Amino acid sequence: MIQKICCLGAGYVGGPTCTVIALKCPDIQVVVVDKSEARIQQWNSDTLPIYEPGLDEAVKKSRGRNLFFSTDVDTAIKESDLIFISVNTPTKTYGFGKGRAADLRYVEAAARRIAEVAVGKKIVVEKSTVPVKAAESINNILRANMRPNVSFQVLSNPEFLAEGSAVSDLLNPDRILIGGDQTSEGHKAIEKLCWVYKHWIPEKKIITMNTWSSELSKLAANAFLAQRISSINAISAICEATGACVSEVAHAVGTDSRIGPKFLEASVGFGGSCFQKDVLNLVYLCECLNLPEVANYWYQVIEMNQFQRTRFVRRITEKLFNTVTDKKITIFGFAFKKNTADTRYISTRLFCSVELHF
Repeated sequence: MIQKICCLGAGYVGGPTCTVIALKCPDIQVVVVDKSEARIQQWNSDTLPIYEPGLDEAVKKSRGRNLFFSTDVDTAIKESDLIFISVNTPTKTYGFGKGRAADLRYVEAAARRIAEVAVGKKIVVEKSTVPVKAAESINNILRANMRPNVSFQVLSNPEFLAEGSAVSDLLNPDRILIGGDQTSEGHKAIEKLCWVYKHWIPEKKIITMNTWSSELSKLAANAFLAQRISSINAISAICEATGACVSEVAHAVGTDSRIGPKFLEASVGFGGSCFQKDVLNLVYLCECLNLPEVANYWYQVIEMNQFQRTRFVRRITEKLFNTVTDKKITIFGFAFKKNTADTRYISTRLFCSVELHF
């Protein structure tokens, strides 16, 4: 079975995921690699590069025993049986799909690095959030650079971590999705990854499927969650116009067993690095598949989120006598949600003429 795992990317997904794997699988050596020396130094220090409840303790229990953080990417690839690709997939800022499609340059670079230095049989696991058919691109890169006595199986294993509860989500997940080729070799690779997770996760929670279903399931899950936030925020606008209380309406709606109470708290809108990126990715996929009605449907989730932000800023401006020039606004809590230090993709441009204090 799997004896050594390496993860390309020591970020918000790769670091916590491999920490929990090392914690629950003491018989497996886990190496997390990254090109950033500063980031690796932080993972090897008492001040980790990210904050998650319970992460410090989990790292200290395994680091130096079967969990290692390194910049030696090539050695980790060569020695591992299974390789997670857990690199950033931001929204493209230029070219076809600008502002919607996922930028896969880092995924492609990781695949090329694996193809260049790997020896023997490798299971390559797509952990980053990617568009449907990204695994096909990884496969094409690996096959184009195929060398004698080297073979690959590519799997999809999307993460479902909520920042602020990542360790808890990893220890007690709702489900684990693993997608792969529906061939004998593909099934063998899936079983090996299943074996890793079975160290602490009940078999009934591990769901296997084809690669494309696994990739789409991640985007669909985040789109549904973002949709719920935009839905309750749309209702909050009606509440403010009519005198209804959005908290009472949300409670009434959430008690319906078919709906449930989660993600029904009205707010300024969703932030962070995932929801907007993944919904826009889904929109772009629909446009490429010539499904404009579906694309427009999901884009309204983003439109409503932006409307809620704008409405919030307008209300502040109104309370400040319709001018913010030379005014001071204090923001308590600049991360996009509690129990996280993540301030990525937070913009102060809405307050362009305001002096901000954090």
